[in-house]
Amino acid sequence: MNKIWLRIYSTYGLIVFGGVFLILLPLFFLAMLNRKWHRYALLLNQFWSRAFLLGMGVPAKVHGRHHLKKRQTYVFAPNHFSLLDIALMGYIPKPFVFVGKVSLAKIPLFGDMFRRLHIPVDRNSLKSRYQALQLSMQAVDENKSLVMYPEGGIRTEHPPQLARFKNGPFKVAIEKQIPVVPVTIPFNYLILPDDGKLLMRPRRPVMVIHQPIETKGLTENEQNQLRKQTFQIIEQELKKFHPSSEKVPYENRS
Repeated sequence: MNKIWLRIYSTYGLIVFGGVFLILLPLFFLAMLNRKWHRYALLLNQFWSRAFLLGMGVPAKVHGRHHLKKRQTYVFAPNHFSLLDIALMGYIPKPFVFVGKVSLAKIPLFGDMFRRLHIPVDRNSLKSRYQALQLSMQAVDENKSLVMYPEGGIRTEHPPQLARFKNGPFKVAIEKQIPVVPVTIPFNYLILPDDGKLLMRPRRPVMVIHQPIETKGLTENEQNQLRKQTFQIIEQELKKFHPSSEKVPYENRS
């Protein structure tokens, strides 16, 4: 596709993304005045994400919403190949707290909202990782679901091959005895590649919400098995969308 057209489309996307945020900004700050109102701010996050993709003409196609129970708290564990994955999380039909890289908290205006509602983490700092884990457990105690990328960021060099999974999401899920929900995002790396160019292709994103994996009765000793099970579910789903991609044994990435 013509790069000039892609640049125009991508610039339009940035305008839509930022424009919707600025329109919602007063409501965000109002909802953040009281911690009891944070739920409404999290719902605004979802509206923002959906309005952005709708404005781009590519509303997401989501499979598996029926797997989720209305009053259940979950740890959502999606693969992460693209910056677009963050926006796509708005299609998860539950308000959630997002655990994301600390650089997001440094973005003007957006960063203040992110710090107040979500959990920034510096993955190069042991102290920051520990604090993020504690805040994640506190969020669960407040009946909030979590979105935690088990790859710990965009780590893979060859999408759709997964990078190895880290322990954080599975530790929280077992500690709090709440289900882990594997989430597969198969095409975002083709729509908005992580190559620094910020060129977005006009293609409809897809998200698959898998059946939750129960953790009741599991102990810390079974954390690795839970991590491996989640990895395999997402990897198998990615293979359905990308059957020609090379399979790398899980053991080589864990």
